[in-house]
Amino acid sequence: MRGMVNMRKVGVALCLAGIVAGVMPGAERAQAESLTIGAAYSLKPAFQEIVPLFEAEYGATVQVVYGPSQTLRRDIEQGAAIDVFLPAAAEEIEKLQKKGLTIGESPRIYGETSLVLVMSATSRATPVSFRDVGLNRAFRIALGDPKTSGLGDLTARLLTQVEPTYKSRFHPIYARHSEEIVDLIQHGAADAGILYRVDAISNGQVRIIDENPFGLHRPVYFGQAVVSTCRTESFVVAEAFLDFMTSPRIQKLLLKYGFESMSTMEGEEGIKLADRKYETMSVLNE
Repeated sequence: MRGMVNMRKVGVALCLAGIVAGVMPGAERAQAESLTIGAAYSLKPAFQEIVPLFEAEYGATVQVVYGPSQTLRRDIEQGAAIDVFLPAAAEEIEKLQKKGLTIGESPRIYGETSLVLVMSATSRATPVSFRDVGLNRAFRIALGDPKTSGLGDLTARLLTQVEPTYKSRFHPIYARHSEEIVDLIQHGAADAGILYRVDAISNGQVRIIDENPFGLHRPVYFGQAVVSTCRTESFVVAEAFLDFMTSPRIQKLLLKYGFESMSTMEGEEGIKLADRKYETMSVLNE
């Protein structure tokens, strides 16, 4: 009998060991399928559709932290728990890359837009071009703050290039990000503002009044990267998200939310062409 009891104990122990062994990989897998994304406000409308699609297809749990691109970049530099970074300008990724804070090569380009001049959709004021703005010092224009947002940094650089004295020619009002620019215009604190075209199209509170405010077409490339703060257990799903964003299906979906077509070519060749265009522009801007 004693031998029988001992055999049963051994059998129970082996059974429990098998259950634990079966549970542990599942627990590790669940942990690996969590992902934290730092994203620009410009992506919020599109992400309301894209993120649930990714979660359903990859069994992942995704948390998105929205914020001004420069603020998110500085958070990553300080060790914030972010796995994937999608700023509203690929230059922010390059700044991290130069500090060795990205995983992989250059930013993977997934979207393109441009800068436009907007005013309130309900305003009865006569639409003006950006060139007309300089004739009226009382004209209040909302701009992104160069200290906090990629939009503000790019706007300031282009304004300095085409009109070095712009600060004295009209009345700039600085905002932390695109949503705040829209709020300033909507509540009458600003007469107009400069936004990414994708933000203007996806927001019914403003209308575009000048598609080419600086007199030259300056494409803005949206990039993405896995960053150094990515958790080891989240790396695989982070890489999967980058591939998901550049897939033909998501590229078509981004067009619906106001992003411009990156090239006349489709699929991977179109993405590669956009990457080359961005790399060329980066060299020219240095």
